[in-house]
Amino acid sequence: MIQSILDNDLYKLSMQMAVLELFPEASVEYRFINRGEQRFNKEFVNYLRNILDNHFPKIALTEEEYKWLKSACPFFKPMYLEYLKNYRFDPSEVRVGLKEDNDLNLEIKGKWHSAILWEVVLMATISELYFSTIEKSWKEQAFPDGVGEEILLRHYIEKINSIGKELQSYGCQFTDFGTRRRRSFMLQEKVVDALRNFSCFTGTSNVHLARKYEIKPVGTIGHEWIMGNSALMSLRRANYFAFDNWAKVYEGNLGIALSDTFGTDAFFADFDLRLSKLYDGVRHDSGDPFGFTDKVIEHYRSKGIDPMKKLLVFSDALHASDAIKIKNYCDGRINCSFGIGTSLTNNADFFRTSPPLNIVIKMHSINGIPVVKLSDSCEKETGDRDALRVANYIFGRKGLDE
Repeated sequence: MIQSILDNDLYKLSMQMAVLELFPEASVEYRFINRGEQRFNKEFVNYLRNILDNHFPKIALTEEEYKWLKSACPFFKPMYLEYLKNYRFDPSEVRVGLKEDNDLNLEIKGKWHSAILWEVVLMATISELYFSTIEKSWKEQAFPDGVGEEILLRHYIEKINSIGKELQSYGCQFTDFGTRRRRSFMLQEKVVDALRNFSCFTGTSNVHLARKYEIKPVGTIGHEWIMGNSALMSLRRANYFAFDNWAKVYEGNLGIALSDTFGTDAFFADFDLRLSKLYDGVRHDSGDPFGFTDKVIEHYRSKGIDPMKKLLVFSDALHASDAIKIKNYCDGRINCSFGIGTSLTNNADFFRTSPPLNIVIKMHSINGIPVVKLSDSCEKETGDRDALRVANYIFGRKGLDE
């Protein structure tokens, strides 16, 4: 289910290098969150534990992968590449079991620089394992008259090609962000192989597939970087310290800033003139994309920056129809591109009676200090309840008793 140490999203590797450089002694805890209704069983947990103990420790960077990373990702420093060459997944960092309601109880604990690589590969494994051990009827559900897997996949790629054609006809530049909740590795690979024929397809977050198909690996920063900095540096100024520290490590490379960890108002309060000029653009991952577009344009103009020299990246549970509407709204005002995930690698319209899992794995604490993500969509808030109350109060979103 996980083909390589590079069968992961680029932003996990980029954050790993930053953690190694600035916070090598930090320890973290991550927790699994299931936002959907699907449930698991003991057989699933046993399968997952077996994969953790017997497969993951064998995964290692090959010499060919090392050379490719050095060439394709010149922002990775020699020190980090040597670290990655010697990195091995430690299954003792992962605890997994069942809750009373048969939801998955999963925690990851360890040094931040080591535990950071688990998130995406675990989510991809959980998703593929679910659709091979619990929800096994999806092939027949997709086509009630019954078809073989090869024919089903062909139909699926036909749908993906139609999505690619639609996006290209409207000039939407887009990237595959579908590793975490893919139905299977094979499905994501076929999707990337098909989409690379479209000129509007700009790459994939999956580093292994980028290498295999000679396309661009895409990714910068995730919420956990800002969340970690909030505890290690400052909660109120978390965005400032997170993006200032990122610039110290990458010196202008990987310059798309993630805006919604504590809400966009808190982000723009810290995104000063220097950071606004230094970063190439901003990523939207929750809340109203149209209102967000207006806020970003207004922010850049207030700093004397031409919005047409910046980029907005949208990545909030997008479908092709969403991207097209947003592209039309941005046209002539600011540049935009799209990170499209589950609707490419586990399309709910195609698998009509077998919806994808709605799961995340989020940092829960660092050095024993609870951390939170507030988001611009209240249903995406994560973290300890008391820590959420404090953070919402500090950022002026809610009173302590609300």
